[in-house]
Amino acid sequence: MSEPRSRCFVVYALAPEALSAAEANDLLNRYIGEEGRGMVVTHDHFIGQPHGGFAIFEVATEEEQQKLTNPGPLTGWKLTSRPLTFSLTATGFVAQADFTLRNYGGTSLAELEAAEKPSKRFWWQKPRHRRG
Repeated sequence: MSEPRSRCFVVYALAPEALSAAEANDLLNRYIGEEGRGMVVTHDHFIGQPHGGFAIFEVATEEEQQKLTNPGPLTGWKLTSRPLTFSLTATGFVAQADFTLRNYGGTSLAELEAAEKPSKRFWWQKPRHRRG
């Protein structure tokens, strides 16, 4: 039996100019929440014009890969999907981020977390968002 195919893809999405930031954010969230595109690993929204954002998906099947390019709620957007080299799974994506921090950033996520001062702006510091 062959090993299941998997690879992470980045989806880069730019909204039409007529959309507000709130509308664009809502539509991107709907896109990443739809089933069939694989497992969404992370996403974020762009500040300023053009509105839009990116998402990373772990894709295991040809069907999931094809659905990445189906705009669904993002009809009329500029949508680009590209496979990543080293991020074969969600775990691989996180490992690649850690590798990059250690080997090119001269630090680690643990060191950054330990040195980070509390701030109301940092949603990830709130108890309900903490890992563990």
